[in-house]
Amino acid sequence: MMEIVLGDKKVSLERPVVMGILNVTPDSFYDGGKYLSEIGVIKRIDEIVEQGAGIIDVGAYSTRPGAAFVSEEEELSRLSFAVELVRKYHPEVPVSIDTFRSGVAKEINHCLGPVIVNDISGGTMDDRMFETVAGMGVPYILMHIQGTPQDMQVNPRYDDVVREVGEFFTERIARLNALGFNNIILDQGFGFGKTVAHNYQLMDKMESFLDFGYPLLVGISRKTMIWRLLDITPKEALNGTTVLNTISLIKGAHILRVHDVREAVEAVKIVEAMRG
Repeated sequence: MMEIVLGDKKVSLERPVVMGILNVTPDSFYDGGKYLSEIGVIKRIDEIVEQGAGIIDVGAYSTRPGAAFVSEEEELSRLSFAVELVRKYHPEVPVSIDTFRSGVAKEINHCLGPVIVNDISGGTMDDRMFETVAGMGVPYILMHIQGTPQDMQVNPRYDDVVREVGEFFTERIARLNALGFNNIILDQGFGFGKTVAHNYQLMDKMESFLDFGYPLLVGISRKTMIWRLLDITPKEALNGTTVLNTISLIKGAHILRVHDVREAVEAVKIVEAMRG
């Protein structure tokens, strides 16, 4: 049975789950600055839940290319503010925090209860991250990235992107397993150190990553691989997002990380109906 363990709860992923994005950043590529006030954050949390998301992913440090530096203290302050509001108004909803810093992950878990740790660096930007999540036992989203957010899109190169991302997962999973940790979710890292062509090669071969035996998260919402290919803007990329989310579901994705929750939930319902 495909599931993750969060504190004393088991979250089933037998039916795909939608993860709604809550960015409390002034400079995220699509919705930066929209949800900074308490009223704005509460409204967004309510919207995510009412539209059918099963997880809320809170981001406090934009990882788009060229994003401004955010100190650990500021990131922790922003995350705490948002996670506290989720706990207050929708305590039943699992929370994920988007951070590559082990200190932030540890502090949020200690002060506000267990959360999923969504690490865009796959443990490459903080040497203490693996031992930290292993010690806490919370679900860990292991994402592939080539380089760092500052340089990842300068000139990404692979001999075989599918094979190399697979090798990255093999090595990283082995390190986590060696710590006695198995509460892992995989994310191929669409748009993180990849050209448009690399992203579509990974999408085409997505099923191969199911062989690792862990849940697969797909995050392509309004990304460059859509709007650059179609010569549109991120604001016009909802249709393309829904197309790729539907393809991802058919290929076996367990979690869709999205800005537009209602449309993703509808895609899940349609694909599940097709499967009977």
